[in-house]
Amino acid sequence: MAEARDEIRVVGSSTVFPFSTAVAEEFGQTTDYKTPVIEATGTGGGLKLFCAGVGVSHPDIANASRRIKASEVRNCAKNGVLEIIEVKIGFDGIILANSKAAPMAQLTLRQIWLALAKQVPAAGQMIDNPYQSWADIDANLPAVRIEVLGPPPTSGTRDAFVELAMEGGCKTFAEIKALKKSDKAAYKAACHAIREDGAYVEAGENDNLIVQKLVTNPKALGIFGFSFLEQNRDRIQGSIIDGVVPEFDTISGGAYPVSRSMYFYVKSAHTGVIPGIEEFIAAFMDEEASGTYGYLTDKGLIPLSDAEREAVLAAALALTPLILPN
Repeated sequence: MAEARDEIRVVGSSTVFPFSTAVAEEFGQTTDYKTPVIEATGTGGGLKLFCAGVGVSHPDIANASRRIKASEVRNCAKNGVLEIIEVKIGFDGIILANSKAAPMAQLTLRQIWLALAKQVPAAGQMIDNPYQSWADIDANLPAVRIEVLGPPPTSGTRDAFVELAMEGGCKTFAEIKALKKSDKAAYKAACHAIREDGAYVEAGENDNLIVQKLVTNPKALGIFGFSFLEQNRDRIQGSIIDGVVPEFDTISGGAYPVSRSMYFYVKSAHTGVIPGIEEFIAAFMDEEASGTYGYLTDKGLIPLSDAEREAVLAAALALTPLILPN
């Protein structure tokens, strides 16, 4: 490896970014190491950079708002990134929010899928989504044009929203759910494809920008992580989904239907070369940061149990490599 950098470089998820930044600032102030450089590139974009190779020109850590995919692990291996350490940091809820100037939305996963799917079932076949307003889906919903601001395909939030919310609503249709056994590719295409006619607006990786747009457009809904709701509760509100309000307790307890785990991934080959990586892992997973009453909970992190957090930390500091289940 060429001459080492003297600061840690982190890329990846915009959802994990505020947590990582808070730990990095604390780390820079309280240790002899330089403050790590954190860049929000989206989960997919970050893992692509992370997996591009070993050496000082490549990042050391990738933040991810979903678990790394087997295809990404293969891409890493192809480029010589052979040992990856997985650090699970806590949980997050994916929120469908709107301006406090509008009524709080109450939606089911089925209604969300019908609003955003590229194709929907009608008379025994799949047709291009005809729904223009929420009232077109259900007369009890407002007669307001469907407009949802959300992240692009490179985002882990988008991946998780598609898998949890879209697929969750899609499989309420028995005929589509049956496809999962007979034709998995067709099932995935039906459940995961988001319409491209303007009802879903890709708003980039900057979740704060989505919040600002919701404030100026009270008729729109926006998709982002729970932490951004926590930081902007004076301006926006989270929608009730399947009868459950998105709150700390409903997400940590598993009642809220659109919740996920968050991670960061460490390049094992860079430990011992780039100074401070193991110390940064320890600082992130310390009780004072990501514990039940740690400072990251103030930023919206839903923490692991103490036992799980300590087990994750022990495995990470032992540099235990990730092995994905088959």
